[in-house]
Amino acid sequence: MDCEQTRGAHLKIVAMLMWGWLWASDGSAQAPAVANSQPDYHPSMGDLMTMAIQPRHTKLWQAGRAGNWVYAEYELTELRNAFTRIARTIPTYRNADMTVLIGAMTTQPLQAVEDSIRGKDAVRFKATYAQLTAACNACHVSQEHAMVVIRVPSGDTYPDQDFNGTASAR
Repeated sequence: MDCEQTRGAHLKIVAMLMWGWLWASDGSAQAPAVANSQPDYHPSMGDLMTMAIQPRHTKLWQAGRAGNWVYAEYELTELRNAFTRIARTIPTYRNADMTVLIGAMTTQPLQAVEDSIRGKDAVRFKATYAQLTAACNACHVSQEHAMVVIRVPSGDTYPDQDFNGTASAR
């Protein structure tokens, strides 16, 4: 029996068990409470910035520095998506509407970076990336986090990743 058939057989068994359980319990049974269950995780703004924004910001730089424009465009998209997820996860931070704040602080710099990537312009990329980084720091200041200073990365921050875009393992 191949993997597809095995998986299909398992799904049928699970479906029959669920149907039997629902039929026997008339669908009103409740799952027992789990003792010592873990609370839902609610990440802080700092958690989200460290987990979602900072790595994307760094990888964007590494890709642009290497001239890997396809990967730079990918990381730029991931960075934008991460900002969107943060605004959805924490809609209001320190009385600021995060969708509005993020849009006001990042729309122009992200577009400038995108234009430099699409133009495959390394010199312009460096300048627009610096502007994006300055926007990050301006946002930190606006939210009373001036002590969080972001800079253009130096060195290989991800030594296990090839930013030149070659697929072969070295």
